[in-house]
Amino acid sequence: MNHWSAVAGAAVFVWLGMVLAISFLEAPLKFRAPGVTIPLGLGIGRLVFRALNISEAVLAVVIAVALVLGSPGPGVVAAVLVAAAALVIQVVGVRPALTRRSDAVLSDATQAESGRSRAHYVYVALEVVKVVALLFSGVLLLGF
Repeated sequence: MNHWSAVAGAAVFVWLGMVLAISFLEAPLKFRAPGVTIPLGLGIGRLVFRALNISEAVLAVVIAVALVLGSPGPGVVAAVLVAAAALVIQVVGVRPALTRRSDAVLSDATQAESGRSRAHYVYVALEVVKVVALLFSGVLLLGF
């Protein structure tokens, strides 16, 4: 493993850890905490996911640079491209719909009673795609 592959691998696993910790641990648990109302949880979620998406974009750039300077196999490149594409789709295609939905809930709390939107399920599905792609690319970068 050359040092660029090591940099890419480290960044991949940091990205994977962030997605797992925030999307699959923090996000669902925050609404179970005592005193956290739906408006408060949505406000926190907006801030956290904006920061997560910015961090993911930075990590994707670090990985891309490391892969360009290194000599990754085609499987690594394909898996990283899948993860990056999922992120772009989330930010450009799904987040605006989620923002509109949370705006509606924040202006009228009864909107929350209708349950989660389809956009939310699409976002979660893309998170699963990212997790699988990042895990696959990380394992390949480790040389297994």
